[in-house]
Formats: sequence, C-alpha cells, structure tokens
Amino acid sequence: MSGLPQRNPVTRHTPGSSQKLSKVMNLNVGGQIYTTTLGTLTRFPGSRLSEMFTGPTRLPVDSRGRLFIDRKGIFFKYILEYLRTREPPSHFVEEIYQEAVFYGIEPLVKVIQDLPQSYGEAVGRQSFLAQVANYGENIELIVRLARANAVSARRSAVVVCVVKSKEDNAEHLRAMDDLGPNMEPVVTFGPWDPSPTVSDMLFCIKKDIEKKGYKVSYQPYEIGRRLLSKPCNSFYELIFTWW
Repeated sequence: MSGLPQRNPVTRHTPGSSQKLSKVMNLNVGGQIYTTTLGTLTRFPGSRLSEMFTGPTRLPVDSRGRLFIDRKGIFFKYILEYLRTREPPSHFVEEIYQEAVFYGIEPLVKVIQDLPQSYGEAVGRQSFLAQVANYGENIELIVRLARANAVSARRSAVVVCVVKSKEDNAEHLRAMDDLGPNMEPVVTFGPWDPSPTVSDMLFCIKKDIEKKGYKVSYQPYEIGRRLLSKPCNSFYELIFTWW
C-alpha cells in the first residue's frame, strides 16, 4: 500500500430542487400578467397546470418572453391565491370552479363542490332542472326568439308557459286552443314532479338567461286573456332589455 494520503472524492454542486421551485415565473394569462414561482404553479403534481410547466409540451411565449396561457386571465389570480394559501374562494365561485376544472386542480374542485352555494346548486337546483324535460333547449330557444325580436328595439319579449302539474298543463293546452292563430310563439316548461314551485322555475329561467349575459325580467302575460273561455295563469312574459 502506498503511503500517500488519500484524496476525498470531488463533489460538484448542482442546484437543488428547492432552488428550482423558487424560480420566478412571469406569465401572460389571456392578457393578464402574473408573477409567481414554479413551486406555486406545481403545488399539485399531476394537475394539468403543473404539467404545463413540467411536461414535455412547451407553452408558447408572448412578445416579451412571458409564458402564455390562452385562458380568461381575470380569474387566474384566485387560482394562484388558492395555491399559495389553500383558502377557498369567497367570490366568483362558479367561474373559479370552471377554471379549477380546466387546470385539473382536484383539491380546489372538491373544496368548491363542498361550499354551501355550490352544494345547493349541484344537489338542489340542477337535480330539479334535470327532471324538467327540454329545460336547456328551451333556454336556448328563448334567447334565439328574443334576439330575433330585438331589431331596432330597446326591449323584446318572449312568452313562456310554466305548468307545474298535469292539471295546469291541461289548462294551458285549452288556452292555446282558445287563442289559436292570435297567439305568438310560446315556450313551455313543465310539468314536473319535485316540490319546487312555479316561482322557483321562473327564478331558474331568469338566472340561467342572466348567466349568459342578458338582462331579463318577467311578468304575468296579459295580452289575449280576454279571448279565453276560462282564466289561465300559466303565461308569463320574459322581457329582455338591450340598451
């Protein structure tokens, strides 16, 4: 054996994972500019958001070299806030929920689903509407009719008939026969079995039209009632205000 002193192996310093995660990231999300760290963006490995920055597919960059995500940017700050604090959102809950689903952030999706307002929407209102035949199609039809009647007018109206019971529906059909060609197009909702009332249905119709960005109100529909052989209280007028 040689008597030369033994050398310790040379060690090379490489950046640790903590240094990588602290890397500052400048993002352009739909025109909104954000600054955060890679660690925040990859808080939940396996999420779509995390894979945007760790996966093989590279995000495009804008003219200033910032990574670009083609998504509505105004709500991304709430995504970042949750990633930083794990606190559930208190505003824009429905919008943030959609963003959480898009980015695949399952803990945030579950948190929002468990919020009282989300639970009521999913378990209460949507469960009720799922039992009302053609509800979604009728909402779309109402919007098309309103837009068709809006030319050169500040307001346009669409007539709806809301019938909860089979008896109400029979009354509605009789009224339609009485009015005949004098009646303008009518969009009918119902009948349905669950407990919500006609007022509840009108609230849902108004809410879902307003979610599409329209300003709408409703009132009992009076025109043509004098032509009826018997009173019918199932007709309402949805009034769209355009300007």
